[in-house]
Amino acid sequence: MGKTKHTGPIKLNQRPQPSLWASLLPMGVGKIKPHHLRDTLKVMLENKDQLAYAYRILTQGVCDGCALGVSGLHDQTLTGPHLCTTRLNVLRLNTMPAMDPKWLEDVEELRKMDSTELRKLGRIPYPLSRKPGEKKFTRISWNEALERIARKIRSLDPKQIAFYLTARGITNEVYYTAAKVARFLGTNNIDNASRICHSPSKTALKRSLGIGASSCSYKDWIGTDVLVFWGSVAANNQPVSTKYMYAAKKAGTKIIVVNPYREPAMENYWIPSIWESALFGTKIADDFYQVHIGGDIAFINGVIKHWFEMEDAINWEFVSKHTNGVDELRSHVAKYDWQTLEQSSGLSKERMYEFARLLANAKSAVFVWSMGLTQHRFGTDNVSQVVNLALLRGFIGREHCGVMPIRGHSGVQGSGEMGADPFVLPGGEFDEENITRLEQIWGFPIPRWQGDTIGQTIENILLPDGHERKVKLLYTSGGNFLETMPNPDFVRQALEQLELRVHQDIIFNTSTLLDAKEEVIILPAMTRYEQPGGGTSTSTERMVYFSPEIDGPRIEEARAEWEIYVDLASRVKPEQKHLIEFQNAQQIRDEIAVANRNYDGIQHLRKKGDLFQWGGAWLCEGGICPTPDGRGNLIPIELPELRKTEGSFFVTTRRGKQFNSMVYSEKDPFNNADRYDILLNEEDAKSLHIRDGEPIVVYNRHGMMQGSAKYADVKRGNIAVYWPEGNVLIPKGVYETYAHIPEYNTVAIVEKAEHYHAQKDQNYAEKRIEELELNVE
Repeated sequence: MGKTKHTGPIKLNQRPQPSLWASLLPMGVGKIKPHHLRDTLKVMLENKDQLAYAYRILTQGVCDGCALGVSGLHDQTLTGPHLCTTRLNVLRLNTMPAMDPKWLEDVEELRKMDSTELRKLGRIPYPLSRKPGEKKFTRISWNEALERIARKIRSLDPKQIAFYLTARGITNEVYYTAAKVARFLGTNNIDNASRICHSPSKTALKRSLGIGASSCSYKDWIGTDVLVFWGSVAANNQPVSTKYMYAAKKAGTKIIVVNPYREPAMENYWIPSIWESALFGTKIADDFYQVHIGGDIAFINGVIKHWFEMEDAINWEFVSKHTNGVDELRSHVAKYDWQTLEQSSGLSKERMYEFARLLANAKSAVFVWSMGLTQHRFGTDNVSQVVNLALLRGFIGREHCGVMPIRGHSGVQGSGEMGADPFVLPGGEFDEENITRLEQIWGFPIPRWQGDTIGQTIENILLPDGHERKVKLLYTSGGNFLETMPNPDFVRQALEQLELRVHQDIIFNTSTLLDAKEEVIILPAMTRYEQPGGGTSTSTERMVYFSPEIDGPRIEEARAEWEIYVDLASRVKPEQKHLIEFQNAQQIRDEIAVANRNYDGIQHLRKKGDLFQWGGAWLCEGGICPTPDGRGNLIPIELPELRKTEGSFFVTTRRGKQFNSMVYSEKDPFNNADRYDILLNEEDAKSLHIRDGEPIVVYNRHGMMQGSAKYADVKRGNIAVYWPEGNVLIPKGVYETYAHIPEYNTVAIVEKAEHYHAQKDQNYAEKRIEELELNVE
């Protein structure tokens, strides 16, 4: 593991460079782009009742938006202040008062609202209960709420209990405590939002390199020869990263995007905190490689095939010293003919060669990816392919090189590292060696059975009575499965069949309002800025930051989330509560440092600005990997079966003007699309006689979505729908092969709405699907 220390932020070069300007018109007049000044003023108005507190959060706290790791207004990558509209949008969650109790009197009125409207009602004021047939929420005491939950837990088989933690500003201290409490209560059914996004990244990195996180730092973007984004729209999801891209462009870096959609935000961006970019915009991407949805494996196999046929492409010195499997990989790619690779990838042999030559000529490169690679049923294989490229060129373990699964939420890198995951425990895998080690630290036995992922847990709710894994109690810290999981109708049915559902959160959402067979209990949680003793979060680049408790107004009955877990566990097993009790956040950090040896140093973080980077600046430094033999593994990856017949389209889900499932605008500021617009290629649309803006229907075996056609630069044969609106099309029960996350891509038919609705036969859709032999399973 690398131990070279991070050396502090780079000074940003702001000398004008007109060759990078996106437009000669000042402020992007006439361009479709975010309106940062307007959005900032809007946020100021929303927080006008707590402006001083809002200012303290922004200047003292670690950002609870994306996982770049901005502490106060600064980070470890670039000098100068950093602030984005994502962070500003989330700000109101921390400053708003409690909701008016009048809203608790009629659940039917609340059900008329969407999650955006519910969010604006305010914070959850105190513990609440609602039983079947009751039309309102009833206030209960903390004692009564936790006693009811404890009694239910004691009555159940531990396999019938499940925990889930979302990414909502949750700290390492909370993730760790929840992971420990779940095992203390005898269950391994604990999952988190990060695993649903990036567990294929961890699985692939483990098998290829022996690591479970980004091998490099954000600073390595600046000055690398080539920076490649695979299925990742960092300009949308991590807006401050556009400053890193700007700095990289100034340093001569070429930026390449591999994505079915030519993302406007990755082509041109107006960075508000850099005067040159704010006025004239910045050309971000140098080239786009528009693969089919799911076509990355074929594309990379084509690139590797070219490399083996070129004289100077592969870094043979690095490969011979630091990798296994090169001969097997050579034989593997040789078996594919170019026609097959072109058809599967959607790109020509010539385009694959251009990419291959670009990287072959580069002395350094950083590969960045996100859910465009991971949320496929073959997500782990997608990521292993990217790592194959890095290993063949020796782009690992040194400056300006590396592989980076970029995180979308603050702190989620730490969720699995703290053990809030069915497949891992703090500091290692869920295996006998690590289980035994943790038992010695914790002082109680850990169940040996394999826990379920949240997708499996939801399915298990509907198992027949008598089944040992029929989940009867689901305890969630945040989250809204109605808007984040495939097949919302099925999810609704499952959640309402739970006997007890506990929502530990700061706001209401649509899932909070669903019934349960016995009771729904809602517990008001503190934000990270209210947590006594502060808290820590881990960024994409493995920086562990301390975020202090910040003075300000409080929801009187809200409690720190780790404290709630400890209190509950103590009530379930009072005779053993001494094994689970923490008196303060510092005690949790002290124990984390022992339980996860990578986090030795977290115990010393006590004030604003305190941080450390576990593993050093680069993992696999010098090409030495933490695998049994110290070598990286080149893994031959078979082409996935992409089953799409003529007349159907590959479908992917897209984010826009939102943070996770929290939507902040009905318009996507990067392309001016509405939430129910379907992005499709103009030539595809015209072949179906579909006009821009015309009502259309997208359907498959799993659901039907009505929306409007939106001409966009999408790869032909592919469409994009907004998430979560498009989740109705996504199949349930289809999981990634190794990491078991849901598949968020599918295949569907697109038709004019007037044609679809004109059909009198109720089985029309089923017949059309059958005609096309559509099979997305």
